[in-house]
Amino acid sequence: MRAIIQRVSEASVSIHEQLTASIGKGLLVLLGIEEADTFEDIEWLCAKISQLRIFNDAEGVMNVSVRDVKGEILVVSQFTLHASTKKGNRPSYIRSAKPDIAIPLYESFIKQMKVSSGLSVKTGEFGAMMQVKLINDGPVTIFIDTKQKE
Repeated sequence: MRAIIQRVSEASVSIHEQLTASIGKGLLVLLGIEEADTFEDIEWLCAKISQLRIFNDAEGVMNVSVRDVKGEILVVSQFTLHASTKKGNRPSYIRSAKPDIAIPLYESFIKQMKVSSGLSVKTGEFGAMMQVKLINDGPVTIFIDTKQKE
């Protein structure tokens, strides 16, 4: 499971030019799911994201989490995070999980993120063509891969 986490002052997702979800201060999480992902990956990643100390404290130091600032979270499915560009110029998405595997994992991730963070978690729509808007605050962008825990 891969995630790009962006600290935002606001973010939104629209489908067919209709606003689907929006948040203020918080995290935009772009989530890529592969066939090998498990519920253990979900638990670990949700705990990691909800505890990341990437918001500024009173002294302006990144030392507090999205939970501490009582932010919001927007999760958007992003199968292209598993793109392979090893051969040629057309990315391969063979590692991305097919919908029958990915959708239940995506839904479990959203439920677990609500539990781990204790915050409002909004979403896009799995598999839809979405337009994502954000104002990256900082900018702060973090990449996490559950198969390469650092």
